[in-house]
Amino acid sequence: MTEMVYGTAPLRVGDPVIPRWWRTIDKWTMSCILLLFGVGLLLGLASSPPLAARNGFEPFHYVQRQAVFGGLALVAMFITSMMSPSLVRRLAVLGFAVAFVGIALLPVFGTDFGKGAVRWYSLGFASVQPSEFLKPGFVVLAAWLMAAGQDIGGPPGKQMSFALAIVIVAFLSMQPDFGQSALILFGWGVMYFVAGAPIVLLIGIAGAVVAAGTVFYNTSEHFARRIDGFLSPDLDPTTQLGYATNAIQEGGFFGVGVGEGQVKWSLPDAHTDFIIAVAAEEYGLILVLLIILLYTLIVVRSMLRLMRERDPFIRLAGTGLACIFAVQALINMGVAVRLLPAKGMTLPFVSYGGSSLIAGGITVGMLLAFTRTRPQGEIGDILLRRGR
Repeated sequence: MTEMVYGTAPLRVGDPVIPRWWRTIDKWTMSCILLLFGVGLLLGLASSPPLAARNGFEPFHYVQRQAVFGGLALVAMFITSMMSPSLVRRLAVLGFAVAFVGIALLPVFGTDFGKGAVRWYSLGFASVQPSEFLKPGFVVLAAWLMAAGQDIGGPPGKQMSFALAIVIVAFLSMQPDFGQSALILFGWGVMYFVAGAPIVLLIGIAGAVVAAGTVFYNTSEHFARRIDGFLSPDLDPTTQLGYATNAIQEGGFFGVGVGEGQVKWSLPDAHTDFIIAVAAEEYGLILVLLIILLYTLIVVRSMLRLMRERDPFIRLAGTGLACIFAVQALINMGVAVRLLPAKGMTLPFVSYGGSSLIAGGITVGMLLAFTRTRPQGEIGDILLRRGR
């Protein structure tokens, strides 16, 4: 009856999702990601034909697969970046649970593809590495626990997240995958530091990590071989590190020219773990510096946006995601120039790989979702008002 007299209330049309997403997203970070993916395809054209010839495939077989996986990664990035922080948290918890079960079952159903570490599930047409999907899920889950622990009457979030990290590292060490283990511990340590951990405790944790590394060195042949090869003053020129080091030296400042590099004919992992060596040889230091600049812009802009964030969960989760993204790139490039032991870790959005590309898209999508601009006062303004 009321509607007949006064008429129905006009419907309030909400702001469309895509225009709101475009206004609030960090366009610089997204542009850097797209440029990295383009550089990855460019380097794939140079590095993958020798491997395809050895395996009996078409010359650009791996480039086509990288384009497909990269397209899926970009779709995952765009969809995830449109989500709200609460929806990202639910997605991360669900993804973490699935990936954790996948890691736990690797000793039974996994395969090593002749590389000495059981890290993958073979699906016939592709392989899946669950540890790649575990990282962003763990970071968001640990940030949620730490943020909840800061509430009055909240759970012991820091202790729970630490116990969870130890369990994950134990499963990863069984593969063995010490690179991902170090990345998980580093991401947790950064979030723990941002959440307000005492420096004495962090030093104690670092000491425990060194002690654990000593134990693994004495008990794991795989780990000891990597460390011995890194510490040895003599570099075997017929190893992957030897080929990569020689390629970087030959490239110089401007490179030897497009398609003129030789390292791709000798390196079995030239399209994955050592793709930065291909970039250095064919395009020189110029392209390597450009790649480093793109990663730096992504991390610095994300951190600057997170500094203005008031929600402790978003601040912790975004910091953890940005750090594991940057440190993975740092480890990959550090291995190629012998600053770090060999880890078997890809260069995000540049190296070939299905699991790493799609998981990287999800990671950056979560980071973009957390760094979107929101109508809120800056954390610095709140602290200044409290000090008056």
